[in-house]
Amino acid sequence: MRIQVSIIIPAHNEEKVIASTLAALMPGIVDRSFEVIVVCNGCTDRTAQVVTSRFETVICLETPVASKAHALNLGDARATRFPRIYQDADVMLNAEAVGLLATALHGGEFLAASPAMLMNCRHASWPVRSYYDIWQRLPYVREGMIGVGVYALSEQGRRRFDQFPNLIADDGYVRALFQPHERTVVPGCCSEVRAPKKLHGLIKIKTRSRKGRYQLAQAFPELMTNEPKAYAEALLPLVRSMRLWARLAVYLYVNLVTRMLAGRKQAAIDARNWERDETSRDSVIEETCTGKKSGPAILAPYCHCERNEDLKSGKELQSKRSAK
Repeated sequence: MRIQVSIIIPAHNEEKVIASTLAALMPGIVDRSFEVIVVCNGCTDRTAQVVTSRFETVICLETPVASKAHALNLGDARATRFPRIYQDADVMLNAEAVGLLATALHGGEFLAASPAMLMNCRHASWPVRSYYDIWQRLPYVREGMIGVGVYALSEQGRRRFDQFPNLIADDGYVRALFQPHERTVVPGCCSEVRAPKKLHGLIKIKTRSRKGRYQLAQAFPELMTNEPKAYAEALLPLVRSMRLWARLAVYLYVNLVTRMLAGRKQAAIDARNWERDETSRDSVIEETCTGKKSGPAILAPYCHCERNEDLKSGKELQSKRSAK
């Protein structure tokens, strides 16, 4: 039976990356097993023109409101299929990974699913690579749906809430709605997230992420009981390894700075205030123009993807593991 899914991609000024994001989904777009909906929200660039001119069967919606939550709700209203996948416009997910996510939800055992993360650090500086090397080792991150840029919900899972609230951390909100036994990180399934090039770009996006967590805690304090974060307990095993000390210092520095910038007592946090790094998007243009992919890429320790250059087919990966 052919997989039938809806994929909703909110896009705010994403003309640099939207073509490569959609190109990775082309097998499902061509055979129409994927209903792909790009919601251009508050765009002042050519995102919509790129979609409509190069991907005729992709549904392209436009709204002047620069809000990810609003875009997600518009996409949901237009979507007709389940499972339903919500994907950031700057994150790469291939057709095989979509199939694995959908299959994981079809059985009914899980209501929510996410891929593991392949962090593309080819263009990143040493401090950025060091931060992500530590961050990807934390249990909270390894449990999935945070920072991956993709999550999927079954029809029953989507009934868990009405509309997406006006929050920065939509992934944190959705994850907190489900108990650990109701969600899964799908083996052999990865999304590729491009790291910022420089430390200042990393601090910018991590400040926004921290603001999103503070906002979520203010708006839905009852959900935070599902999201405990035992920092000391998680970092202690890493501290015991001397080879990680320099990278731990970078991680702790970024945490300290972003805490100060985000400010727990901030009076108002606007989900439309887009604090993001552009260098990760610029790297897509560089690779497209030069055809070169240089520098190291960091794999999450829990990610079953075994190549840095490409997202592997889930079937290939599973056969590899069986042969070992």
